[in-house]
Amino acid sequence: MKKNILTLSFILLAGFQFQLSAQTQDYKFHSIFIYNFTKYIQWPASQQSGDFVIAVIGNSPIAAELEKITSNKVVGSQKIVVKRFKSVSEISDCHILYLPSSGSGNFDEIQGKLRGKSTLVITEKTGMAQKGSGINFVMQDNKWKFELNESATQSAGLKVSKELAQMAISA
Repeated sequence: MKKNILTLSFILLAGFQFQLSAQTQDYKFHSIFIYNFTKYIQWPASQQSGDFVIAVIGNSPIAAELEKITSNKVVGSQKIVVKRFKSVSEISDCHILYLPSSGSGNFDEIQGKLRGKSTLVITEKTGMAQKGSGINFVMQDNKWKFELNESATQSAGLKVSKELAQMAISA
């Protein structure tokens, strides 16, 4: 009996660790893509001075991954800085705002707060591109891909390269 409980505990623990490892890989993937998006999107001239701010709302481990990947990196001549906002009320000027799926319930409020600003909103939940997110990560055929909402990016005053648009899947 003890052996069965021990075996079951080991299996559950191994599964949990595998899930954590898979989530870590997802955050790494998303971080790499977010950094690379900066090479294919042009922000208005008014946003091309000072720091280039990538913000994460909520308590998501992706912020740490973004900090690792963007350390000592620039967009044009702008140093990349990663900021963490605990709540919607804390959101201030940023070039990119990453909204984890756990915060998607606040999307409409975030959209209202960012209206008229040149901020690329990146999400990771099915249906968010149709709702107004500029880029949305989705799992398709067991692979992470991204949807591009060109209307949302244009409304934010962002110019998306043809290459990035061709890499995106239909929203």
